[in-house]
Amino acid sequence: MPTTKSNGACLCGDVKYVIDGPLSGVIYCHCAQCRKTSGHYLGATSCRSERLEITVGDGLKWYRSSPEVKRGFCQTCGSSLFWKHEQSEWISVMAGTLDVPTGLKCDAHIFVADASDYYSINDGLPQHADYGTINPKE
Repeated sequence: MPTTKSNGACLCGDVKYVIDGPLSGVIYCHCAQCRKTSGHYLGATSCRSERLEITVGDGLKWYRSSPEVKRGFCQTCGSSLFWKHEQSEWISVMAGTLDVPTGLKCDAHIFVADASDYYSINDGLPQHADYGTINPKE
């Protein structure tokens, strides 16, 4: 992966960030928690946590969605921004919050058994019942 700088923000601008380094391919997550926080399945990329810098954090709020996981969102506009497992060196970043062009490609679907009934997954990407074998590499 080439090293690049990526910028992103929430809808209102109360949270802005810079990622200095490579991003993983986008993973689509169909789990119930992701569907509830995004309103649909979500697409997320990831980076090493130390490569993410919050440059404007006025609206950033963290919500503990399970004992080991927290989700970052803007408390002003409601944008879903980050997903972080406490035991991981990586942080997931909602791909739609990145400024374009991103240069990213989609890699796979995870938690497909939890997908809602109003859509089909038929894009030919790999599908996993859980996290699968998704291992970001730098």
